[in-house]
Amino acid sequence: MIGVFDSGFGGLTVHRALIEALPERDFTYLGDNRNAPYGVRPPIDVLNLTCAALERLFAEGCTLVVVACNTASTVALRWIQQQWLPVRRLEDGVRRNVIGIVVPTIEAATGILRGDGAALTVAVFATRRTVESDCYPSEIRKRRPEIAVVQQACPDLAGSIERGAPRGELRALVARYTGELLGRLGAAPECVILGCTHYPLVADLFAAALPPGVCMIHQPDATARALKLYLSRHPEYDGSHGGHRRFLSTGFSGEALPLIEKFWGGEVPFTQA
Repeated sequence: MIGVFDSGFGGLTVHRALIEALPERDFTYLGDNRNAPYGVRPPIDVLNLTCAALERLFAEGCTLVVVACNTASTVALRWIQQQWLPVRRLEDGVRRNVIGIVVPTIEAATGILRGDGAALTVAVFATRRTVESDCYPSEIRKRRPEIAVVQQACPDLAGSIERGAPRGELRALVARYTGELLGRLGAAPECVILGCTHYPLVADLFAAALPPGVCMIHQPDATARALKLYLSRHPEYDGSHGGHRRFLSTGFSGEALPLIEKFWGGEVPFTQA
């Protein structure tokens, strides 16, 4: 069983891509909607909430979990992988692992080349905590030091999506954040990373607000490619192949469901976690 975790609805964008890439696999999705959004929480809260969610997915039988949350991936994942998981394995002897979505996204962004040899500018739209972590700029510089990275915090966007804000309100927020970034840059970036898994739910609003021709990295597809490759290298996480799906939530407002179900293409059968 493969687990997929996010602070709320946003991780469904990644979850759908994973199901499409691996339709035979069994997946359990957990959204911590009750505590969303994570991007405005202190780092220690993000860490504790992420560990609690992982424990729940482990209890459901998941041995591999994809953290489909940029804030949790940038703030908590390294400590979890290096400190928490080894202790957890010693306690019960079960081999488990947790992987994130940031590295696949960075690999996709740094794989883009300009034919004229000029430097690229990559813009990152993300939550405040993800921006403060400086993860995307520092990791991109390690791989492609010639790439300029400009970040734009969008502190109200994920929460507004999570609560089912009207489309006009979401459009105004996206226009505000893209306008702030473009104003600082003075020119259009070549590439954009939507560094929060809620944001693909309004990717069309970002595309409309950005100048034509800007390349947008699709984080869910990058994560799905990375997971397929990871599983090919780690057969110990082979798991079951019944194509079973479970959707768990810690609690949410039904006002956001129309947007989610429109994106998903039908009803998402959540049960209380």
